[in-house]
Amino acid sequence: MAIFAAGIAAGTINTVVGAGTLITFPTLLAFGYAPVVANVSNTVGLVPGSVSGAVGYRRELRGQRRRAIMLGIGSTIGGVTGAVLLLELPASAFKDIVPVFIAVALLLIVGQRRLEALIGDRRRAAHQGTPPAAAIGATFSGVYGGYFGAAQGIMLLALLTLTIDDDLQRLNAVKVVTAGLVNLVAGIVFVFAASVDWGVAALIAGGSILGGALGARYGRRLSPAALKAVIVIVGVSAIVRLL
Repeated sequence: MAIFAAGIAAGTINTVVGAGTLITFPTLLAFGYAPVVANVSNTVGLVPGSVSGAVGYRRELRGQRRRAIMLGIGSTIGGVTGAVLLLELPASAFKDIVPVFIAVALLLIVGQRRLEALIGDRRRAAHQGTPPAAAIGATFSGVYGGYFGAAQGIMLLALLTLTIDDDLQRLNAVKVVTAGLVNLVAGIVFVFAASVDWGVAALIAGGSILGGALGARYGRRLSPAALKAVIVIVGVSAIVRLL
């Protein structure tokens, strides 16, 4: 019941912001699962929730097919790379700097207006479509997402808001798709190369489907200011939890 409930919470948070792993991963550790098993099982389990969230955001996704494809290519490359790194490197090698990554992402979100003023003209002129910087950012956030994934959505959304001139809810919708794609490709790697606890993955999957639908239903109604506030609250909570 606790793991299923964690899946609901993670699916909701991933759709609205993108830090659901910080709910499910500690929950699995609390029940005695080994870190790598918990991580890979969690990644596989959260994939259906991303699909559910993307369906809920289908209106905001209209007209973003080309953007989603470009960002998806970078996310796929990054997700596979991160999954391989998880299997090959010590878990502490990347996890130690996770709080720093989250803090940087929050600073980007909070300082968005100031940064927009600094790069506004160049940004508006160059970002009618999807700039290379956004695709590169999706690739690097995909590496992080494939390795651990906590707050990947926060970092990705921060990068998208700085590189693409568009409504925050539309960017959040494409973030749901691209971050979900990272989980998918990393999950495929884990299925073939790691030990997945399918019982745990199934519980998280069931919960994340429900949570993804809830997140899309209510998260898409938030104003940009409210959405930013939620991002900051979840991000700060994530840093505190990790430290």
